[in-house]
Parts: sequence; structure tokens; C-alpha cells
Amino acid sequence: MTISTRGAAQAPAVLVLEDGRIFRGRAYGAVGETFGEAVFSTGMTGYQETLTDPSYDRQIVVATAPQIGNTGWNDEDDESARIWVSGYVVRDPARIPSNWRSRRSLDEELSKQGVVGISGIDTRALTRHLRERGAMRSGVFSGEVLAPDAELLARVRAQPQMKGASLYEEVATKEAYTVAAIGEKKFTVAAIDLGIKGMTPRRMAERGIEVHVLPATATVEDVYAVAPDGVFFSNGPGDPATADGPVALMRAVLERKTPLFGICFGNQILGRALGFGTYKLKYGHRGINQPVQDRTTGKVEVTAHNHGFAVDAPLDKISDTEFGRAEVSHVCLNDQVVEGLHLLDQPAFSVQYHPEAAAGPHDAAYLFDRFVTLMEGQRA
Repeated sequence: MTISTRGAAQAPAVLVLEDGRIFRGRAYGAVGETFGEAVFSTGMTGYQETLTDPSYDRQIVVATAPQIGNTGWNDEDDESARIWVSGYVVRDPARIPSNWRSRRSLDEELSKQGVVGISGIDTRALTRHLRERGAMRSGVFSGEVLAPDAELLARVRAQPQMKGASLYEEVATKEAYTVAAIGEKKFTVAAIDLGIKGMTPRRMAERGIEVHVLPATATVEDVYAVAPDGVFFSNGPGDPATADGPVALMRAVLERKTPLFGICFGNQILGRALGFGTYKLKYGHRGINQPVQDRTTGKVEVTAHNHGFAVDAPLDKISDTEFGRAEVSHVCLNDQVVEGLHLLDQPAFSVQYHPEAAAGPHDAAYLFDRFVTLMEGQRA
């Protein structure tokens, strides 16, 4: 990545897709070049949480909401220590942020962190293109790195595909740390960081859980050294087919019948641990307005998503696995993609979306309570 933070507002910029489609606009954030998988997010709000979500590593995110940056950037809503998106694409950036918590503009923060973006393009047309053709490799170029279209396209096509990419270790913590329970401590959870968002351990802490966040490379000995009442596997980026280490660790946890909860990447890891396959979605689910049905209750929830891969498990039957019977517990109502798994013979479940609601609706907050109930049952 080549970046500069000077003169962004005046610099021309182009977005180049690997199929040859080109969009021309103005630089937004840092000036230079960046590469990643072009994906779109349908959230009308919550761009700060989106940009700092480690699951967006190596992705150029297209905001479908036409105006971005109205509330600026604050010091409270980051989901990790940095912006993880490779690039950002917006139509109409706010000229002046307006929010009582704002400390600087989104443009300033993108420039500060060296994130190359583009504004002033038809994001509706771009989103329709990605829906029809699928998420694909792309690049954003501005300033001195601009070159003839054919040369830029060649640079994009030289980049690696997202399928087969192993990214979770890039974004995970290198050192274990602890998030203390809020109020009385009731349980201890070992959380495997595959790209965890900051709000997730906080949601558990609110329920009296002391959370030991462990690196993605944690061993089964590391997990049980904290004497956990439950084990949690987080969200994260990349292709779950590459995550053999986390799959082996989850299988070890399942063998011990410790209460287990996984979200997003953790759902895909559970799928693999149970013997199901995974596959890449055409353009994925990203945003805070995705309808999912909890098949155990029949309730339809509005949920927050960020995933480009899914579990290939049968929707119409209970499956026999090495760890007992398993069923699909949640399903996306837009396209019938598996959104959750549940073991019937031991305390383990997962969902494909983000119940921590950062950003997003609170419909799925009950899943943390469901985890607590599993741990209470195991202790009893």
C-alpha cells in the first residue's frame, strides 16, 4: 500500500474492479493505492464500528447509505485498536460532522490511519454490479500512483483471492488479556480471539462473566488453564477452510462437553468441527438490517452481519455428528443461508451474525443469556 495524507480533497481517484469495471471520483481519506475484496455494507449508521471491525481485514467496503460521516469520529465507539478495512468507498461525504461526541471528521481519521478511500461515485450502481457479479478483487488509486487503466487493472488482478486466505492470526491479539466481570463474578469464559470485537467481551462482562481473551494460537492447555465455565469462539476474517488450528481446538472443547458459544467465524468453525463444509457466498451479508429466523422459537430478528462465507449444513433434518445430533437453529430469510447451529446432546451452539449489536439492533442480545443458561445448567 502506498499512501499520502496531503491534498486528498482535490485529488482524482479511481476504483478498479477485477472484471474491468472502473468508477471515477475524488480521493477520500489518504491518497495512494490500496487493494482488497470489494464488498458492500447496507448499514445506514455505525460506520465507525464497521471500519474498526477486524472481520473486514483486506476488504474495500462500499457504503450503500448515500451520505457518510455526518457524526464524525469519536473516541468511544471503536471495536478494536485500529481501522481494519483496506479501503472505503462512499458517495457523498459529510462536509462538516455534527455530533456532541465527535472529535474529528471521518476523512481526518482515515487520513491519520492511512486508509485510502474514494468518494463521489455512484455507489448504487456499484452495489448493483457487485450483487450481479459477486464480491471481487479491487483497488483504489489516487494521486501520483494513477496510471493508465490497463496498468491499474493488471495490479488488481495480481492480488490474492479471498477464497483460501488465512487472515484470523493477522488480526487476533498476540497476548492474552482479561476483561473483568461487571458486578458479582458468576462465571469464567475463555474467549478465542479470531478477530474479536471489543463489545463482545463487554456484553459477557455485563452478565457477570470474567472473560479471558486468548490468542488465535491458544492450545487446549491454555484454554483450560483459566478453569473456564464456558468457551467462546469469536468472529474473524478470511476463509474458514484454512482454520485447521481453531477447528482442532474446538473439537477438543466439544470432547470435554464444556459449554460452547461461537459467532460468525466461530459459527463456521463449529460447522467444520461437526463435519460440515463451508463455502464462499456470492456477495455475502454485511449490514445491520438482515432478517434471521430463530427456528427454535419462530421469532424473526433484525440482525447485524459481516460474513462472506457460510456453513453448508442441511436445513431440513437433524444431522448425526461425532459429537451427537446437530441442527440448523437459525436461517437467513433473504436467501436461506445457515445462520446458526445447535447441538442437541451437549451444550454448544453458534450463530453467523453479531449479537453484540455494535453497531446494530439488540434483537439477538438474548444469545448471551442463552450462553449463561448453558453454563448454569452445566454447573448444576
